[in-house]
Amino acid sequence: MFARTSLGLSNLRATTPSSAAPEPKPKQLQSNHSASDPHSEPQLRKLKGSAQLNRWSRARAVRSGRKLDRQNHRAATAVVEERQSGEGTWRNSTVAAVGGSEEKEEDEAAVLAKSIYMVSDGTGWTVEHSVTAALGQFDHCLVDRGCPVNTHLFSGIDDSERLLKVIKQAAKEGSMLVYTLADPSMAEAAKQACRIWGVPSTDILGPITEAVASHLGVLPSGVPRGAPGRSSHLTEEYFQRIEAIEFTIKQDDGALPQNLHKADIILAGVSRTGKTPLSTYLAHKGYKVANIPIVMGVGVPKTLFEVDPEKVFGLTINSVVLQTIRRARAKSLGFSEEVRSNYSEMDHVREELEFARKIFANNPSWPVIEVTGKAIEETAAVILRLYHDRKNKCSMPRISKRY
Repeated sequence: MFARTSLGLSNLRATTPSSAAPEPKPKQLQSNHSASDPHSEPQLRKLKGSAQLNRWSRARAVRSGRKLDRQNHRAATAVVEERQSGEGTWRNSTVAAVGGSEEKEEDEAAVLAKSIYMVSDGTGWTVEHSVTAALGQFDHCLVDRGCPVNTHLFSGIDDSERLLKVIKQAAKEGSMLVYTLADPSMAEAAKQACRIWGVPSTDILGPITEAVASHLGVLPSGVPRGAPGRSSHLTEEYFQRIEAIEFTIKQDDGALPQNLHKADIILAGVSRTGKTPLSTYLAHKGYKVANIPIVMGVGVPKTLFEVDPEKVFGLTINSVVLQTIRRARAKSLGFSEEVRSNYSEMDHVREELEFARKIFANNPSWPVIEVTGKAIEETAAVILRLYHDRKNKCSMPRISKRY
C-alpha cells in the first residue's frame, strides 16, 4: 500500500497545474492577452474534469432539487485565471457559460455555491454525518441561500489512484475536502495532495484515532471497517437489531396490544405525530418499540396501563402544525370532504390533542415529548436519554414534564 501511495504522489507532482503539459502556463496566457489587447478580458478555458465525477455532480444536483436544463446542462464550465498584482501568482474563479444566454437565478446560485467533497474508504456514514452536524451550525446562512453549499460523497475510495482523481476534481471546482481514511498512508497521501493542489482539507478520523491510540498505548490497525479480514458483522448485536426491527414492524399502529410487555419503548400519541418513523429509527438502534395511536371515540388498549409505566412516552405537537400535516395527508390519500372535516379541521385537531393531554395527565410518570419542529433524531435522543436514565435508576421527575 505504501509503495502504491508513493507512486500516486509522484504522479501527482508530475501532473500539478503548474507543471502539467495540457495546462497553459501563466506566461503563455499573459502573452496571448498582450498580443491581442492588453485590456481585454482573460479568455475562457474549458476545464476538462473526470466524466464520471461530472456525472456524479449532475446526479447530486438533481437529488438536491436543483433544476437542470437538458439543453444547457452540458454547458461549458470555464476557469478565468487572473494575475494577482505584485505577487506573480494565479487564482482560479469558476464561471458558467450557459449556451450564450443570460444565467437564470438558479444557475447563479449553483455557480456561487461552494462544494464540500466527502471522501471515505468505507460507507461514508461517519464523514457524511460529521459534515451534516457541522452544517447545522450554519442554518441561518443556508436557509436564505446566503451561503449555498453542495455536498458530494465519495465512498469506497480505497486506492491512491481514485483518491487523487477525486482530489484533482476538487481542486478544479474549488471545493473543500473532508475525509475519513483509516489507512495512514492513504490519509497522508490525501494531506499532501491537498497541500500541493491548494485544496482546503480536514481529516476527521486521524486526530481522534491518534488520541485513542495514545490513550490505550496500542497502534491502530489502519484497516477500514467492513474490509476483508475484519471481524464479522453478524454479531449478537446485529441479530438483536434484526429482532427489534421485526418486533417493531409487527407492533406498528397499535397492533398486537397483548405484546406490549415485551417492548422496550412504547410511544403513544395522536395521528401524525411521527410514531411510526420514530419507532423504526429506534428499532434500527436495537430497541423493541411499540406505538399506540390515541383516537377520540376509540378505546386505548388496557394493556397500555398495565405495563411498566417507565416504558411509555407520550408524543404531542402544535395544533396548527398538526392540522397542516393532516390536510396534506388527507389530500394525498383522496379523503372525502366529510372525512377531511373529521380529521383535519382545527376544532377536531384541538379536541383530539386535548383528549390525549388528559390521558397523559392521568399517567404522570409518562414523559411527554413535544415533537413540533424536531427531527426524528432529536426526538429519539430525548427518548433514549430518559430511557437510560430510568434504566440506570437516575433521578426522574414524579410528575409529567414536557421535553
